[in-house]
Amino acid sequence: MAVDIPLAHLDRPFDYLVAARSDCDAVPGCRVRVRFSGQLVDGYLLERAETSGHAGKLSYLERVVSPEPVLTPEIFRLAREVAERYAGTLADVLRLAIPPRHAAAEREPPAAPAPAPPRPEPGSWSRYPAGASFLDALGGGRPARAAWSALPGPHWPDEIAAAAATTAAGGRGVVIVVPDARDLARVDQALATTEAGYAVLSADLGPAERYRRWLAARRGAVQVVAGTRAAMFAPVSDLGLVVVWDDGDDLHAEPRAPYPNAREVLALRAHRAGAAALIGGFAHSAELTHLVASGWARPVAGAPGAVRRAAPRVTGIGDDTELARDEAALTARLPSLALRSARAALARGPVLVQVPRRGYLAAIACTRCRAQARCQACGGPLQVSGSRQLPDCRWCGALAAGWACPRCGGDGVRALVTGTARTAEEFGRAFPGVPVRTSGGQQVLAAVPSEPALVVATPGAEPAAVGGYAAALLLDGWAMLARPSLRAAEEALRRWLNAAALVRAAAPVVVLADAALPAVQALVRWDPAGFSEREVAERTGLGFPPAVRMAAVTGAPPAVADFLSLAELPADAEVLGPVPAADDRPGHDPAARALIRVPRRSGLALARALHAAQALRSARKDSGPVRVQLDPAEIV
Repeated sequence: MAVDIPLAHLDRPFDYLVAARSDCDAVPGCRVRVRFSGQLVDGYLLERAETSGHAGKLSYLERVVSPEPVLTPEIFRLAREVAERYAGTLADVLRLAIPPRHAAAEREPPAAPAPAPPRPEPGSWSRYPAGASFLDALGGGRPARAAWSALPGPHWPDEIAAAAATTAAGGRGVVIVVPDARDLARVDQALATTEAGYAVLSADLGPAERYRRWLAARRGAVQVVAGTRAAMFAPVSDLGLVVVWDDGDDLHAEPRAPYPNAREVLALRAHRAGAAALIGGFAHSAELTHLVASGWARPVAGAPGAVRRAAPRVTGIGDDTELARDEAALTARLPSLALRSARAALARGPVLVQVPRRGYLAAIACTRCRAQARCQACGGPLQVSGSRQLPDCRWCGALAAGWACPRCGGDGVRALVTGTARTAEEFGRAFPGVPVRTSGGQQVLAAVPSEPALVVATPGAEPAAVGGYAAALLLDGWAMLARPSLRAAEEALRRWLNAAALVRAAAPVVVLADAALPAVQALVRWDPAGFSEREVAERTGLGFPPAVRMAAVTGAPPAVADFLSLAELPADAEVLGPVPAADDRPGHDPAARALIRVPRRSGLALARALHAAQALRSARKDSGPVRVQLDPAEIV
């Protein structure tokens, strides 16, 4: 019995007796209720046995909640391995893997299995030299693993659908995971053009419909499941292909313990099931490049001629003669070339303007000494939320009506970080009569028509344009490149590529960043794989992921120190810190953070050591919890 108790020292199966009245319903994988330490808790029946190795007296399970075997053997083995890999508990992983029960949906009769669809034509896969052979491998049930560098343009959903339908035509199942609901809607539309039986799992379905579609996959009524992060555990039968689109997006990282990443889980799942994998996007993550270097995956990319025909024409500051002569381009937020490119493109269609920050003025500074303006009450950064509004604090919300710089006494402010609202206002003045639309925050546009308009969007919120954008301006490149993050350059390039891929072939894209930087050069040449290989080489020399496995331990300083004293780390482990954690907001207790890194060969030993330390602390019921995260997305 797997009992839903997330305490590390109780992370093991328990034996219970099955009463005669429950004998028929108590099947492996079903939900049960048991009494544990005097309380009724949920659990899953793992297997039935005639005898028990437990020496003491066993209790009876209270009841079988449902005879539906929701925990399949494959998902149980996967959940156990994910828990071990990420130093978590089986209970935490099963909460992510199996949705809450909806009795009405469960009582509905199961639908008939969808017939295998006919194998589709290669379509736009013919643009890739290895495209035909990859589809042949999928149709033949061979475990081909592709590190996919998608060509720019709107074809990627159709290419995912073709790969899924080809796999389903061979009688095997498919799991597709994309970052967000907008990407999922595009994949849904593409799958609808095939004859494959599929289900889409999205958060906006509601508990009943979501559980109904999840059951359709478990019962074998559909062969293909597409969804966001939670779909990585979808219980499709006879798994033949896993797909992860835009694998570098941080939305693939689960924010709940034990914090697994969809790319890692699905790569592990494909490896254990002997299934094929299609992982990639317009950009290449360092982890995907590491999979290629290890021999687990092979690159699938367009030929150089196909890349040149599909890619936009990208210009950065310094690689264009006109921009090089424009001395103000190095400091101006909107150089004259960017404005002229937008004005010329508006005659042909919409223009995309990418801005790294939402809001109006996300940060302000003193006009005299350039010191950042901070709240006098809590020390938080001041912002301006709209035109003709008083500055207010981003942390406590206090207004700063009479703010004066404590350093020089000046009372004037200037923009440090300009958001989408202020950018839209500036473009509205520069292009009178042209519609200006914004996308970001709580108002994300799915698509815009082909009529001339300026579309100001934050990264990840860029809507698709019918027929593609006539041009794109990628503003404030310094804001993304200067982030204090190991992945700053990789993430900036990923966001630029995703935006530039929405632009028509050979249309202009102006990126406001120094063209001499490697990330900008990779964008200009449309060479994400080359940039990622360079990143991996640099990180390998410095001892950073993905060349090593790293764990972050965060909590109150005494708790972190106690945890490290209990953890029997591998001999080749290196502990960095503890140091004060980055979160210094008012009202939050001081926190410390320690980083532990080991060679990849010792990754499993590190995870086991961290889990054992958590078990010792939970058994002692120590106060002061610590957060343990393997392979964190951000190392600041």
